[in-house]
Amino acid sequence: MTEITKDMLIGDVVRKRRDLAEVFMDNGMHCVGCPSAQAESIEEACMVHDLNLDKLLDSLNSNY
Repeated sequence: MTEITKDMLIGDVVRKRRDLAEVFMDNGMHCVGCPSAQAESIEEACMVHDLNLDKLLDSLNSNY
């Protein structure tokens, strides 16, 4: 998997790297397994949940 970007779908990221589900949850995104998250980009989810996109991407990529 290449660097994780804001345009990637949460479902795709978690399917390829199940361990990153914990990183999403540690950053306040607890809906990783919900049906909406399967087709929602990381950027869209951050907007909906009022989360810092850059912080989440840094966390995801540092655990990559």
